[in-house]
Amino acid sequence: MKVLVAIAVLQEVDAGRLALADKVVLTAGDRIEAGKLVWQPTGTSYTVDELLERMLGDSDNTAANMLIRRIGLDRLNASARAAMGSAGFGGLTDFATIRRDVYAGIHADARRLSNDALVRIAAAPLGPGRVDAVRRALRKQPAELDAKTIGEAYDRYYRTNRNAATLEAYGAMLEKLVRGELLSPAGTERLFRHMKIGIYTNYRLQSGLPRSVTFIHKTGTQYLRACHAGVISPEGGGARAVVVAACTAGLDEQSEAGKVLKRVGQAISETVLAVPR
Repeated sequence: MKVLVAIAVLQEVDAGRLALADKVVLTAGDRIEAGKLVWQPTGTSYTVDELLERMLGDSDNTAANMLIRRIGLDRLNASARAAMGSAGFGGLTDFATIRRDVYAGIHADARRLSNDALVRIAAAPLGPGRVDAVRRALRKQPAELDAKTIGEAYDRYYRTNRNAATLEAYGAMLEKLVRGELLSPAGTERLFRHMKIGIYTNYRLQSGLPRSVTFIHKTGTQYLRACHAGVISPEGGGARAVVVAACTAGLDEQSEAGKVLKRVGQAISETVLAVPR
């Protein structure tokens, strides 16, 4: 999702409707975990370029919310549909809305939770403690809850297809990006930098790839879902590019998902890249 936000923002820059030096002021409605900006005082301002770096480099959700607010959800969704198509795409929201939509599976009143309440709830472990934190924030009794587990709440949310796309559609967007079809050359180069080109993270897919290859990429994580997508050798208009988009489902992110994605990277190295064992 955050790459799509960055593309929409940089398209606004390319069109002259926004400048990287423009300031965006933090509001209470922007705050959401995770990242550092959630703890900064309301009224603090950041440039668009700073927010892009925090959103992609640090995966800061508050920074993402600020950029989404600046360009608007209509513009973001129009950009995303142009890049990926509409098949299986339920539309993008901000990150606070994602939390409210998930918790609404526990009780519909969660859609009225403030951002500060969402941040407090997020401090509870993702399991029975999170469900109980939502219940207490809403002042409900256990018998009033629609979902008894956080897994059930996320299952309901996943079925909406909001903030989701097929791997094929996401891969097609990355292909358009490296071919220069989405951004100006300057915008493309800037996004490559924000997507860690030239930086070896030894994480998920990249831990299975040779250190010698360049790789632009972004990870994504939700409950029992872990994704990693990017492009190997994206330079030169994608003449030698390899687009990779992979997700796991039903696996613990800390102990299992990373190992599976590493094996995917290794398989790509041995087959597509023909790197000997």
